[in-house]
Amino acid sequence: MEAYRKIPSQKYHDLVLRVVPGHFVTVNSHVNYYMDMAAIMKRQNEAKAAAEALAHFYSIDSVIDTIVCLGGTEVIGAYLANELTKVGVFSKNAHKAMYILTPEYDGNGLMIFRHNLEGWIRGKNVLLLMATATTGKSFQQAAQSINYYGGTVVGISALFSAVSKIDGFPVHALFDTSDFADYRAYRAADCPMCKAKQKVDAICNGFGYSLI
Repeated sequence: MEAYRKIPSQKYHDLVLRVVPGHFVTVNSHVNYYMDMAAIMKRQNEAKAAAEALAHFYSIDSVIDTIVCLGGTEVIGAYLANELTKVGVFSKNAHKAMYILTPEYDGNGLMIFRHNLEGWIRGKNVLLLMATATTGKSFQQAAQSINYYGGTVVGISALFSAVSKIDGFPVHALFDTSDFADYRAYRAADCPMCKAKQKVDAICNGFGYSLI
């Protein structure tokens, strides 16, 4: 793999994304960049800056009861809830506070919520906070699960998105393909790097990567 590159956000100058080119496998696709979001997700000042930027996408007319955090975005989710309530985004919850949840997954990869947490989904307006939105498949799986538990998805926020909309929802992202135009994502069967017999460098997700 090549060395990390630092890509500043074109819209949010306090935020920088570290990327490395190569051949990487995610849950749903093969990509030519690994995006290291650990600092944005886990470093206090960067997580707070990310949350402040994401909060600008939502007006005081929005109703958000619960933020479901995927791919290690819980710290940003907590800051985002604070920012949203600070600017007056309404919550129907009894204490006018937002819930921040991280789902579990069963042996088949399906998202589940324990019985004591189901009440934080059922009848609630849910904002999905994702590390990356590349193909939309992870969102669709999450939305299906939230609907099963009686919640309603009302928005999508992501740190990086390769798509502008998923199932009619605009994806509010801090970084997108305008920040680095040569980003590519492929279905495994269509990956030109595989067809060229280019070695896979690592398997990755929102938490990090494992070298092969």
